[in-house]
Amino acid sequence: MTHDEILQRVRAIVLDRLDVKKDKITETASFLDDLGADSLELTELVLAVEEEFNLKIPDDQIEKLTTVGRVVLFVESCLASSHNS
Repeated sequence: MTHDEILQRVRAIVLDRLDVKKDKITETASFLDDLGADSLELTELVLAVEEEFNLKIPDDQIEKLTTVGRVVLFVESCLASSHNS
């Protein structure tokens, strides 16, 4: 799966869960500062990403996933490591 494919799927999840315009969902957009997500919405986003990509995000990684781009990179690394194992 390419970077752009992952980005589009993450954007779709964010669009579905948060009340934001599609053009605000950029790779540099912060979930808290730019997209206005609260802690419950962040939890729902994490669960949706886990379900969409069939992976588990460790608790110690969740706090690092502050932007759309960081989520995309995390998913990329998980998918890459699953192909290597």
